[in-house]
Amino acid sequence: MQPPVGRILVLVGLALVVVGLLVQAGAFSWFGRLPGDVRYESGSTRVYVPWVSMLAISAVGSLLLHLIRRFL
Repeated sequence: MQPPVGRILVLVGLALVVVGLLVQAGAFSWFGRLPGDVRYESGSTRVYVPWVSMLAISAVGSLLLHLIRRFL
């Protein structure tokens, strides 16, 4: 039995609203400053590669998708 698409869209929308409110409140000020995120600044050149931050987002996203598939 497949879950209704409407329910999934509502849950994703609510999750985005919650994340947006947390970003506005400053709860993610640490994001992009984790050990392993590469920053290089020299003169007018800036290079930024958020390796560890993207790995963290991937792990959390995979966990959330696994939970959604399991319970819906």
